[in-house]
Amino acid sequence: MTAVLALSASLLWGVADFGGGVLARRLPALTVVVVSQLMAAAVLLLAVLATGSWTDASPALWYAVAAGVIGPFAILAFYRALALGPMGVVSPLTTVGIAVPVGVGLALGDRPGLPQLAGIAVALAGVVLAAGPERGGPTAARKALLLTLGAAFGFGSCMALIAHATTGGLLLALCVQRLCNVAVGGTTLLVTLRGARPAGLLPRLRAGLPALTAVGLADVAANGVYALASNGGSAAAAAVLASLYPVVTALMARGVLKERLRPVQVVGAGLAVAGTLLLAAS
Repeated sequence: MTAVLALSASLLWGVADFGGGVLARRLPALTVVVVSQLMAAAVLLLAVLATGSWTDASPALWYAVAAGVIGPFAILAFYRALALGPMGVVSPLTTVGIAVPVGVGLALGDRPGLPQLAGIAVALAGVVLAAGPERGGPTAARKALLLTLGAAFGFGSCMALIAHATTGGLLLALCVQRLCNVAVGGTTLLVTLRGARPAGLLPRLRAGLPALTAVGLADVAANGVYALASNGGSAAAAAVLASLYPVVTALMARGVLKERLRPVQVVGAGLAVAGTLLLAAS
């Protein structure tokens, strides 16, 4: 069940990242972050009120607050990187962020078996190769690379934090995280704009609102499913399986945006799948 949940999180994150990356090419990246997270927060708040989940409040929610503070900056860095370079190149590089939750899992006593270790190694090799040779070349500018690495560390930190936060209640933790995302991201957006109104932003924002909502909800669902996977089995295995979302993003970019993948990237995607099978069979 851990493998199924973690792979579902990977699929949802991949779809959300593709949608967010496309929107960030049409709208300011910070606007995409704030509006998508606001839509997700509104839905989660209604769910918390309807289910009475506020009674699950515990000190573990501070982990959700921390994830909510880090999250907007990680997403912003990632969307800007996606807007600068090919999604099939930028997205796989964020997988280095799994070093954070995997390291936390190992520090807390999580000891994966041999098949899981082999799956982790193969999956990591796959997602690194999926980045292709461009990651150090002209199509992966230094700015995009630095943004991607920053986003990777932020995502990894959020994965580790939200896994601990949801031990006290899934819906409430996700709601608190999103509310903090909106508060931090919204404040940053207001400071950035300082009264400026980009020409044509409101019509573009209205047109993109359904897509922004879908991105926010997919991201929330991915976090929730990942938390269930992490708490229900090996945290290290869940982190690696969930980190396969770049394969989804790259395939969508190829199918929808017609981005070309080099042979080494195809091999990388194949290794990622092989690693997934090893982990799922453990």
